[in-house]
Formats: sequence, C-alpha cells, structure tokens
Amino acid sequence: MAGGLLFQPLQAAVRDTISLSRNWQFYRGDVAHTDELKDKSMEVVHLPHDFQISQPWVAPQQDEKVNKNDAANNTKSRLSSRGFKEMAVGWYRRTVTPDNSWKNRRIVLDVEGIMLVGDVYLNGQRIGGTDYGYLGFETDITDKLIFGQENELLVRADTQSPDNSRWYTGGGLYRDVRLIISNKDTHFARHPLFITTVDNRQVCIQAELFNKRKAEPLTVGVTIVDQTGQTVAQHEQPLHYSPRWRQREYPLDTITLQHPQLWSCESPYLYTAIVTIYNRQHQPLDQVSQSFGVRTIAFSPQYGLRINGKKVLLKGFANHHTLGALGAAAYPRAIEKRLQLMKSFGYNHVRTAHNPYSEEFLNLCDKYGIIVVNELYDKWLQQFAGGRTSWQNLWQNDITEWVQRDRNHPSVVMWSLGNELQQRSDLPFNDWGVTAYRLMRTLLHRYDTTRPTTVAMHPRYRSLETDSLPAPLAIATDIASYNYRYQYFPGDRKRYPDHIFYQSEANTSMIGTNFFGMNHDWVVGLAYWGAIDYLGESMGWPVKGWNQGVFDISLQPKPLAYLVKSMFTTEPTVHIAILDHAQHSEEWNGINVAVDQLSDHWNRTAGDTLSLYTYTNAEEVELLLNGKSLGRKRNTLLPTQRNRIFWRGIVYQRGRLEAVARNNGKIVARHRIETTGAATALQIEADNSQWKADGKDLQHLRITAIDRQGRRVWDVNDPLVFKVEGPAEIVATDNSDLQSDEVHVGNRRHLYHGSALVILRSTGDTGNVRLTVDSKGRYPQTIWKGSTSHSRR
Repeated sequence: MAGGLLFQPLQAAVRDTISLSRNWQFYRGDVAHTDELKDKSMEVVHLPHDFQISQPWVAPQQDEKVNKNDAANNTKSRLSSRGFKEMAVGWYRRTVTPDNSWKNRRIVLDVEGIMLVGDVYLNGQRIGGTDYGYLGFETDITDKLIFGQENELLVRADTQSPDNSRWYTGGGLYRDVRLIISNKDTHFARHPLFITTVDNRQVCIQAELFNKRKAEPLTVGVTIVDQTGQTVAQHEQPLHYSPRWRQREYPLDTITLQHPQLWSCESPYLYTAIVTIYNRQHQPLDQVSQSFGVRTIAFSPQYGLRINGKKVLLKGFANHHTLGALGAAAYPRAIEKRLQLMKSFGYNHVRTAHNPYSEEFLNLCDKYGIIVVNELYDKWLQQFAGGRTSWQNLWQNDITEWVQRDRNHPSVVMWSLGNELQQRSDLPFNDWGVTAYRLMRTLLHRYDTTRPTTVAMHPRYRSLETDSLPAPLAIATDIASYNYRYQYFPGDRKRYPDHIFYQSEANTSMIGTNFFGMNHDWVVGLAYWGAIDYLGESMGWPVKGWNQGVFDISLQPKPLAYLVKSMFTTEPTVHIAILDHAQHSEEWNGINVAVDQLSDHWNRTAGDTLSLYTYTNAEEVELLLNGKSLGRKRNTLLPTQRNRIFWRGIVYQRGRLEAVARNNGKIVARHRIETTGAATALQIEADNSQWKADGKDLQHLRITAIDRQGRRVWDVNDPLVFKVEGPAEIVATDNSDLQSDEVHVGNRRHLYHGSALVILRSTGDTGNVRLTVDSKGRYPQTIWKGSTSHSRR
C-alpha cells in the first residue's frame, strides 16, 4: 500500500499507441482493384470522417412508392430512412513508415469502426475488416510491415443498400484508427482487463495475457490511482507459468480500498487501474490502464434499480449514434456537448439505439454520471446487421468484442441484445427469438455476469390477434423492456410478479403521461425516443429526418424540453409554449408520434387569439400580459395533465408575456417572452473555453440575429457566408431546419428563426482563430476571435 503517492508513468514507454487520425487521402467511389487508386484524384481528410454527410440530398422520384410491407422499416421512399443520401463506397489511403524502434516488437492495427461494412488492405493484401461496422477490430501486422519504406494502408467503406439500415448510418472511417506497439513475446490481449468491485471496497481484476517466454518468472503489478492522480493502492504478485498456456485470463489478488469514493449519477467518481507485467529483473514488458468506478447495482421487482443501495429512476432518451450536422463522425466534444445539455435538463440515462456507440461515448457517460443501457443490435437478421453476411455468422464474435470492450464502464447497467424483433416470422429458430436470446445470453455471461440482459419489445404481444399476453421473449429476458407499451406494466406484473419493467422507448407525443403514468416505485424508468432531432427516418421529403424531438438537430431546446425539465428535476421551472399548430396523426412504427408545433417568442400578428401552455413543476402559475394578470391556475397531479397548464383565448398585444410560478404563495420561477424590434446585428457565442489544439476538438459557434436590446429576432432567415483564419477549419454548419436543402458541409448557411450554427475543428497547431460572418450587407460584418492551446479540459 502506498497511499498518497503521485503515480509516475514509466520513463520508457513499453506500449506505444500511435494515432492515425490525420492526413488520410479519400476517394469517393469504388474500384475493381486497389492499384486503380493510384490514378484517382483524392482529397485529404482527417478522422473521424463521415463521407455521406457531404453528399447532396437526393429527392424521391415521382414514381417512388411508400413501402408498407414492413411497418418497422418506416420507409416513405427509397432513401427516406437513410437521410436522403445515396448509398456509396469510399476508399481511404494512408502510408505508414515503421520506425526502427518497432523492430522485434508486436505491431497491431486497431480500427474502432468502419461504416457500414469495410475491408482493410496493407500493401495490397487484405488483412482484416468488419461486417458490422459499429464494432471495432484489430489485426496483427507485425510480420506484414516492411521496414525501411512506406507501407500503403487502404480502407474500403461501403454503406451497402438502402434497406440495410432503418436509419442514417453515415459512411467511412467515422471513429479512430491507431497503431499499438507492444512486447512481442509477452503482452496483454485486446480489451484485457475485467474490473469489478465487491461491497463498494474490494477491487477484483482479471487480466488476459499472452506469453511465450518459456519458464521465465514474471510479475504482475497493479497500481490504483484516484481522480487527482494520487496512488491509493499498489500490489504485486507472481505470474505462475505453465508450458501449456500462451494466452490466458489471469485473476489477480483482490485489492481493498480504504474509504473509497463511490460512483453515482450525482458524483461520478472514477479511479484508474494501471496493470504492468515485469520480467525477472523487474523491467516492464507491457502496461495497460483502465478507468473504473466503485459502485453496486441491483435490480428487483420491488424497487426497479438501485445504485449503491439507493433507488434510481432512469430518466433518459434513446437516439441513434449520429451527431447532427457532423453526421456519424464520432467527435468526443460533440458527444460531450450532448451529454452536458441533456444532464442540465434532468436526463440521467441513454439507451444506445440500436448498436454500440464509441468507446469515447462511454468514457464521457462515466465522467458525467449518465447511466447506459448498452444495445448491440436492431433486428437479428442479415438485412439489418450489415447486410454482407448472415447474422448467425456475426453474433459470436460481436458479443465477445462488445462485452469485453464495455464491461468496465460503471455507467453501463444493462445489456440489450436487440430491438423490436419478436414480431418477425423469419427470425432464427422460429420461436419468437427465445432460443437466439438464450444462446447470446449464455455467451455474454462468459464475459460478464454483473449486469442483466434484455431485448426491447414492440409490440410486446404474443400473437397478431391479441395484445393481452406478452410474447415469450419478453418473459425470457432478465428485464422486461417495452417500447411504447408501459400501459401493460401493471397487468403483466400481476401475471409475472418476478419481472422487472423498463420503458425502453417512450414517445414524445405522450410526454408526461407516459412518465407520470408509471409507478416509479417499482419500474426501472424510461427512455424517450428521438429526444434530439436527427437525420434519417424521415416522415417524407422535404424533411430530411426525425423532427419530433424536444431538442432540435443543432441542440437548441424546443419548448417541450422544459416540460421534461419540470418532470425530471426538482429545480423550480416554468416556461411558456405557444401552440402554433395542434398535433395531427402521424403513424410511425404503429403508434402516433406527432407532437404539437410550439414556439416561445412573442412576435405575433395584432389581434391574434392564441392558446398556450405553461410547463411547470410549481403549485400554480400566474400569467401576465404587459403587467396585467390574466389569472392564476393550479398544477394538477393527473398524469395526463401534470406540469402542463393550458391557457386559451389569449389576445395578442405587443409587449411582454410573463409566467410567474409559485409554491405556497412564494415566487419560485419566472419566464418572460417579449416582442422584439427589427434585427440590427449578429451575435456569436462560443461553447468551448478550453479549445484543445489536438486536431479533433470542436468549437460550436451559435450565431443569432438580435435587435438593439440584444434579443433574438425569430423572423429572420438571411443567408450567411463564413470565413475562418488560423489553426482551425469549418467541419459543419446547421440552422435546425430539417427542410433545408443546404448541405451541412461548406461555408454557407441561412439563418433559420434567427439562428445558425458553425462548428470549427482545431488543427494540431496552437494559435489564434478568427471567424468572419458576412451577411452580404444585411448586418455589420461580425467577427469572433478565439484560440487553441494544448491545455487539457
């Protein structure tokens, strides 16, 4: 034990990780042979990269028909589900010149993902690939690299056909690629550590090692450091050699932490375990590290979920992996921005619909205390699992990679093996998916038994004729997860009192009703489907994607987001939402998903009579128009009306409309909207005060048209042109308008409702960055100045 010591990394690196994220050459198109790429003109790109996001929109042909054969596909036209982007193939090229220090060492190429399927070539030879691009892989190239010259690395990425996904996937090298260089004879395997904690004190570590050093005594050392870098525990033990093993899982001695800090949503404290293999001279041969949290999880029909003995209700959302205008490119800062936003509105949970997200996503959920239901697949069919090979050829390797990669994250509390698949008649074994589920669960338990497994069901019915009984698959799972069928929880609980219930998808059209309508004492919680607008799964051209969320695609909260905040937090909240258009029926996946069209500005037409909501968690709200009270109304405890107070017959007058919320007669919250003047200028707001010059970090710049008093003017839609100078580049633009025909890559974007977004990516250099916004004389030229540095967030 060496408490209080600052951990010092090894002076000489025994494991080198070299990022290959920058300076790839990219060719959009396919070739019959890799040699043909030598004659192609290629552009320079940096990872992460989504080549589909820069493609033009493809409008449906007039003769395209709605596909009604499979309601789950939600297909309105050929490319509606895939974001109206044409399917394509892209090639990436990069050279690697091995350093002489790599000789006699093991060299591995680690690819985090290729969308949707992909192949990797080294010097013209195929060395690996993926048939399910949401998971990564590695390939040993130790004996394939040629020293003393450039080695050509090629990657082919294929988005497959339109019906190989039900949503916009993006395309290309959308996550990181790296080289890992370690000891040739003795090293850790891929995802080598499995860390669990017992009684919130004891740390149990299992390490998977590869060794071909015959009879040489080895030692394994473990150092655990806290969030400040202080050493809180150290331990060494001999590694017993057996001539019969080359690769094995090795359980290390249990380490007891004294007074550990626990991981929770409110206080997501993380430790790091550094594990090192030493030779007989105590020289390090290989070293890996892994962050982890000390926490216990428990599920029960009586209380749902407890973390560290405390009841936790999942208040979450389920979205696809894409990141708005950035497409599928998995930028850590874009992920972080989303998680920070959602947590500020009370969300504590994400369901990764319907595939594994990036490792960085889980790291950030660990950091911010966001609970994850980690999902592997959509349907258990070749069509929806890459499309290139049978799903039954995939799941054995996919589960191994997925669970070993993600099992150390304290944020992950449940494994979900699939989504909305039990109604399919063509599932393997023809038994509602029960056998397939049990086979996968058995393999999953080979790598982790600390979390329950589930499958999201929709509908949860047993037959086409009746919805009175759940399907066999719902009964077989550890957690009964229902999409949009929370109404059946009470009845199914009476039939199956040992079941634990989770609303794996809830629709925003019933927001509030489906939250307050559950018994919070014994349910696990819920995840709102598509809480953030996204590309793909369009209801029909010209809308380019899903627009039923409570946040728009550029992450601006819609009025409905404040209803969620009033539900999910105890922070006193009140917000005015003007009803512009009442919801109509919009069927999607067998349910009505249409939401009211709402806004929260006070620039209206004189004499209009308006209806509106005030969203609040307070006891009562008073509405005032230009200081004159329009009355007071009480909140209600009825699930269908709770936290939403409806007001009708409000005659518009210029000025200000204010909602004042009270508890016990005391004012606890206010929201005011005002009539603005004409727009006179543009305002730029940045979101990243510690912008890193790492070639990947982002700066989101919100541009707003404002009047003389600095208020946003909603009826402005002027065109803007952007110019950036310094060590940064424009990677995306947006304005929240999903009907816009502007492509997200470029230097132009119209304001929409007085707002636009520019996303800058840093280069590897530090320095001053200048963004100029030109409105063609409509407003004074607007300039933002910032800088990038090597400081860490």
